[in-house]
Amino acid sequence: MAHHHHHVHSHHEAEGNIKTAFFLNLAFTLIEIIGGFYTNSLAILSDAIHDLGDSLSLGLSWYFQRISKKGRTETFSYGYRRFSLLGALINSVVLIIGSIIILYHAIPELFNPENTDAEGMMYLAGLGVLVNGAAAFKLRKGKTLNEKVVTLHLLEDVLGWFAVLVGSILMQFFELPFIDPLLSVLISSWVLWNVFKNLRKSLLVLLQGIPEEIVMNDIHTKLKNFTEIVGIHDCHIWSMDGEYNVLTIHLKLDRDYKLSEQIELKKKFRKVIEHESIHHVTMEFETKEEDCDLQDC
Repeated sequence: MAHHHHHVHSHHEAEGNIKTAFFLNLAFTLIEIIGGFYTNSLAILSDAIHDLGDSLSLGLSWYFQRISKKGRTETFSYGYRRFSLLGALINSVVLIIGSIIILYHAIPELFNPENTDAEGMMYLAGLGVLVNGAAAFKLRKGKTLNEKVVTLHLLEDVLGWFAVLVGSILMQFFELPFIDPLLSVLISSWVLWNVFKNLRKSLLVLLQGIPEEIVMNDIHTKLKNFTEIVGIHDCHIWSMDGEYNVLTIHLKLDRDYKLSEQIELKKKFRKVIEHESIHHVTMEFETKEEDCDLQDC
């Protein structure tokens, strides 16, 4: 019950964090569009389009995180937990596309940089760092994969605006128009690297891989320490959403125990497994003579 309460609280907090980030990002996108026209800056308008895409993906994340709290239904027996993972995957794809577009425009500008309204860029960049920084700070301790990918979105924006801020200050004093595209290339490359790391984790969950924090052999070793257990097979571990981990296992017992004794055994075995970041356990007991079809699984 404690694990369940913690998970529900975590999801509720995640929804609130993503909601705040969404409204902050959307509000600043509108300011950015107006500022882009006011300063006649193509760079600002380009980033406004990028931020508009961020706002759309944040809205999706908020929606998926919200419905991920719904309980089990006739269609989804485990509930909607995995929908938050869908939000993380969509955001990852948006980040990859956005970063590639930025690189596509920034790399040619390294060799043919254009002059910009440096002072106007500086004011907008300062505001951009504050707004996106506040949203990233709100999500900094997020535990769900969805929150982590959204935080990456916001960190990308903070670093992007910081680069514009530094570049705009330097360009007011020196004739260095190549600084802006150079920083854009470096930041986009950093974002792509981190997106692929997060995407790998999301795909591991989606493909029902064993969570990285769990070692299957450790669980087998701890269970084999019980004299009542003479065999272990058909052991499967996967995660619903990167947080909520599930285990199913067949345990062969040394003798035929009464039903009341089996209840106590399950409590004893579960106590050990719960310390291994497992939140949902399904055990099946077998006798020594029983020939299970899943022995080799």
